[in-house]
Amino acid sequence: MAMKIATWNVNSIKARLPRVLEWLAEAQPDVALLQELKVTDEAFPYEPIEDLGYNTAVHGQKTYNGVAILSKRPIEDVQRGLPGDDGDEQARYIEATIDTVRVASIYLPNGNPTDSEKYPYKLAWMDRLIAHARGLLDYEEALVLGGDYNIIPEDRDCHDPIGFATDALCLPESRARWRQLLYLGLTEAFRARHPDITAYSYWDYQAGAWQKDNGVRIDHLLLSPQAADRLGAVEIDRSPRGKERPSDHTPVWCEIEA
Repeated sequence: MAMKIATWNVNSIKARLPRVLEWLAEAQPDVALLQELKVTDEAFPYEPIEDLGYNTAVHGQKTYNGVAILSKRPIEDVQRGLPGDDGDEQARYIEATIDTVRVASIYLPNGNPTDSEKYPYKLAWMDRLIAHARGLLDYEEALVLGGDYNIIPEDRDCHDPIGFATDALCLPESRARWRQLLYLGLTEAFRARHPDITAYSYWDYQAGAWQKDNGVRIDHLLLSPQAADRLGAVEIDRSPRGKERPSDHTPVWCEIEA
């Protein structure tokens, strides 16, 4: 049995709950990594999600951020928060083990505006992620780091590369750290299966971006060699983005063969 693992920035679990429940029931992922919950742990809608057969692990925060792991199988050894900065109170990282696969739900800082403290925070956060991923890879186990990375890896992953050239999602320092992650030995699932396709996972609510397909690809699944060896299908599911009151992101999923 393959394990279907999805990542989705839901942009408020409360506002998007009908879409989330609908998609979970239709797509039936074994594991769903959610970002930007915008609720505390206590306010998370456990009951309707658990009614669909999912266990839940949540690292929430009021109004901002927040990440979760949903799984049809038991969730074990949960770690909340990215190591490396005890003073960082932003809820952007949660990891756990499901069967033999270690998974993480990641909501990487956006970093804009770049002339504020937000950009150095983004870069420092990525440095911590690189250090932590290096340690996880030392275990030589199946590992899936999924989430909203707020990184456009290449110009072809953006509808307007010139317009985004000075954006924190594209700046050379941001992309250099993305490459550092990959150089650790991680495989980016979508590109492994679709090396030549232009596809997006996020469309702004403004200016008819969805209707014009003016998007960017910033939601990614990074796999350790042990997971990449078992990689099956990988897709971006555009369907939720076209529905009523959608998130501005759409799910990305991959299958890890048993």
